[in-house]
Amino acid sequence: MTDLKSMTLPEMSEWFKTLGEPAFRAKQVFQWLHRGATAFEEMTNLSRILRQKLADTCLVTVPEIQRKQTSLLDGTIKYLWRLSDGNCIETVLMRYQHGNTVCISSQVGCNMGCVFCASALGGKVRDLTAGEMLDQVIFTQKDSGAEISNIVLMGIGEPLDNFDTVLRFLTLVNSPDGLNIGMRHISLSTCGIIKKIDKLAEYQLQLTLSVSLHAPDDETRAKLMPVAKGYSVKELMAACRRYFEKTGRRVSYEYSMIDGVNDSEEQAELLASMLKGMPGHVNLIPLNHVEESPLKPSRRVAAFQKRLEAHGVTATVRRRLGSDIDASCGQLRRKTMRESTAKP
Repeated sequence: MTDLKSMTLPEMSEWFKTLGEPAFRAKQVFQWLHRGATAFEEMTNLSRILRQKLADTCLVTVPEIQRKQTSLLDGTIKYLWRLSDGNCIETVLMRYQHGNTVCISSQVGCNMGCVFCASALGGKVRDLTAGEMLDQVIFTQKDSGAEISNIVLMGIGEPLDNFDTVLRFLTLVNSPDGLNIGMRHISLSTCGIIKKIDKLAEYQLQLTLSVSLHAPDDETRAKLMPVAKGYSVKELMAACRRYFEKTGRRVSYEYSMIDGVNDSEEQAELLASMLKGMPGHVNLIPLNHVEESPLKPSRRVAAFQKRLEAHGVTATVRRRLGSDIDASCGQLRRKTMRESTAKP
């Protein structure tokens, strides 16, 4: 079956030509899919014959809400979507004064193995398609009634490990005939795959690159992030500098604050020295508890931030949203997997 939703509009136009249909039909179908149509039968400006032909040869991906949790504290909504093959992924809708942000997944599971993240437990199952990534934005917006203005690729999975598909998704979500969400309203988070950061820089996209740093020294970072064993923090920072020079876009550094692991005064000093003269900022993240992990939230977040700022480094503390609804990456999916395993 042909996955039309993962096609760009020019690709879809060419595909419709093979059916002997005019190019404007592609635009009609493209717009229906990006508005959240769940079946070709809904596309009433197409002939009945064409609708039946599409239904016989193409699929319309529609994720099913497996679980939905709404925070009583701040209105954050976490979705656990069941995909057509039975796998589940997570999406989080976060409400801010400047608009509504949706955090989406790029893979089912993750291969990066970061010890503080529930997404990595169980490893990677498969990559998502561009259409499945797009569905998270479309159907979150449709179900919640909240217009999405910002997107964060920071859910389950490593976006740069699904590189080509993520680029296709960015093209789709940026399309004026679709959701038309500008690149400057999109953030892509990576654990720091250097070759892929350099490759992404070549496209000179105006999105925000967020690098999961989490430690300023090689020894600590390798313990937290197995993927870091292949290259040094120095090499990663050099890649970030190249990215800025190529794109003109500042890099954001994600730093999960873990008690007694990466929150010392010495580590704050080292981090500040590394970032000296580099445009960007540090986003300090109060660690969320993961049942399978012995790591605990830091008690020195404010002191760490103050130390960075004393050296002229811009550092913010991420506002904790959805703390009452398993809002951290992979938590709800992991809980559901455990419950399914426990059933007789």
